Amino acid sequence: MFRFFTFALITSCIVAASLADSAIFNVLDYGAIGDGQADDTKSVSFCKAFAEAWEATCGSSSSSPTMHVPWGKAFLIHPISFKGPCKSKGVNIEIDGDVTAPSGPSEWRCGGDGCERWIHIESVDGLNVGGQGMIDGRGDKWWQAFAFEIAKSNNVTLGGGLRFKNSPRMQVVLYHLNSVRVSNVIVEAPEDSPNTDGIHVSACTDAFIDRSIVGTGNIYSCSQNSSLHMGFLVSKENETGDDCISIVDGSSFVTISNIICGPGHGISIGSLGKHGANSRVENIKVSDVVFIGTQNGARIKTWQGGKGYARNILFERILSHESRNTIVIDQFYCDHEQCGISDSAVQISNVTYRQVLGTSKGQTAVKLFCSKAVPCKNIVVEDIELVSSNDDKKATFECNNVYGRAQGRRVPNNPCLNLM
Repeated sequence: MFRFFTFALITSCIVAASLADSAIFNVLDYGAIGDGQADDTKSVSFCKAFAEAWEATCGSSSSSPTMHVPWGKAFLIHPISFKGPCKSKGVNIEIDGDVTAPSGPSEWRCGGDGCERWIHIESVDGLNVGGQGMIDGRGDKWWQAFAFEIAKSNNVTLGGGLRFKNSPRMQVVLYHLNSVRVSNVIVEAPEDSPNTDGIHVSACTDAFIDRSIVGTGNIYSCSQNSSLHMGFLVSKENETGDDCISIVDGSSFVTISNIICGPGHGISIGSLGKHGANSRVENIKVSDVVFIGTQNGARIKTWQGGKGYARNILFERILSHESRNTIVIDQFYCDHEQCGISDSAVQISNVTYRQVLGTSKGQTAVKLFCSKAVPCKNIVVEDIELVSSNDDKKATFECNNVYGRAQGRRVPNNPCLNLM
């Protein structure tokens, strides 16, 4: 009898400890309605249900507390911040339902941070954001605010099947993170939406982005507005209006792999050096990427007048399907009609393009334009085979003020690089 009592007591303690370690805080338990129409922020405090669920999660002493947004529900929320630090070293946000923003700027209720961002997470180490839900920024009436931002945190993961669409501006912003992994996400926005970068990496170290689709539409169902590219079904209605992934100042040791990108502006390092800024980006690896109908492919873009460097960069095993400019270095980037002329520039060096294959919709498949005052150095082009998708034209290779070498197979064959 004593042994049975002891066993039962130990078992109950283990179960209780297990439940405590996996404490779940469901937003429905804090007053959220989730019918897609009711204002889930209608209270004295904006986003009360979500804010209170977050406070309970962040303040939990459980080893792995979870804020849960349940499946089968649609939650309308206004701009909100989830801030740490939290008690636990591992905090989860599980989004299985749909989360939507108000339909337009006049309906946004902005807190102390203004309307610069919609969902903001800051200073939460050991953060894991996952789930099978949809995060819909409903930005079709304006394109100004960030949709989803994680900032100033360490050991962050994002993915698990989450889908982001229609951000008012940049879709997913990763800012000042150390050790972050984004995996298995789908990001989409209309083709004509300005500045809606899919994933924007700023001042991050040890960042990994893999196994994701950025810029494509519905890859699971057929419609009259869809077309088949490289075995993937791409909707014409949902396309990214800017870079699939952008990497800017302060970022280092960034690895990007197994990405389907397009339509959109490709994967870009930059822009760097705007308004004379001293920008630094280094140790970037981009591999196993498919570009589908993008305006650019593997691109580095810097402004005249800037300072700093972009160095130690590798693009390899890239497949292009009708991208307009598959390989680009542009030290004269300008996003409006006129920009000032300057001898100063961000130094671009130690860049390798290896095993880049496919078709180019534009005649200039490779475009490397560098400054005479600050030329690009140690640029390697190896095993490139890019042909024009227009049978009447040949793809071309153009470059200015570029020092490096071309080796292996080269199509188009135009060795305009100045040998080191």
